[in-house]
Amino acid sequence: MTERYEINALEKEESWRLFRYLGELVEGFDKLSGIEPAVTIYGAAVATQDQTDYQNARQIAFLLGKQGFNIVTGGGPGMMEAANLGAHEAGVKSIGLNIQLPQEQKCNAYSDLNISFNHFFVRKVMLVKYATAFVIMPGGLGTLDELTEVLTLIQTNKIKPFPVILFNSSFWRGFLDWLQTTVLLPGYISETDLQLLRLSDQPSDVLDIVSSWYLRQAIVGRGAID
Repeated sequence: MTERYEINALEKEESWRLFRYLGELVEGFDKLSGIEPAVTIYGAAVATQDQTDYQNARQIAFLLGKQGFNIVTGGGPGMMEAANLGAHEAGVKSIGLNIQLPQEQKCNAYSDLNISFNHFFVRKVMLVKYATAFVIMPGGLGTLDELTEVLTLIQTNKIKPFPVILFNSSFWRGFLDWLQTTVLLPGYISETDLQLLRLSDQPSDVLDIVSSWYLRQAIVGRGAID
């Protein structure tokens, strides 16, 4: 009898979990409605202001902001803080989608709109849904996770294609070489898959890529996910 009660309690907990997911989705959709066009910028949470790529992330966000693109980040420190700072300086919406973690993250001071999520997958939906492009700065496992996931979504036609820009060729070269040799040669991916990635070392080049794509696709008011 006790065992059956424990099973029923677990089943109820799982059912209520669905409502928590739904609540976070509804909050995200409500608060982010109308932010397009927006560019999502990823990168290491541990980056510091004295690092070149911190300043590059700030400049990228500033240039995109001056062109009218709102900026979305994971809301935390490091590269995310830099991008939110650049957006703040450009006078556009600086959005931070924070994830609640036990050891690391709190919202940075430069995101004007903060939404905090408990579930990674809900946060990922929001980071992708309103994106005109992804800019991937140097980072760790979380950055790699977001990169490979969005490539998979584009590859499988689950979202509309958009530029996925890797910034800092010296950082990403080993990863690209590995894809071209270890992954491409056996046929695990195709040349078309590799062509989803763009490489850049200049903030102005990132602006050119995103602006050209945006104008060419005429996607005003539309994000990656319907």
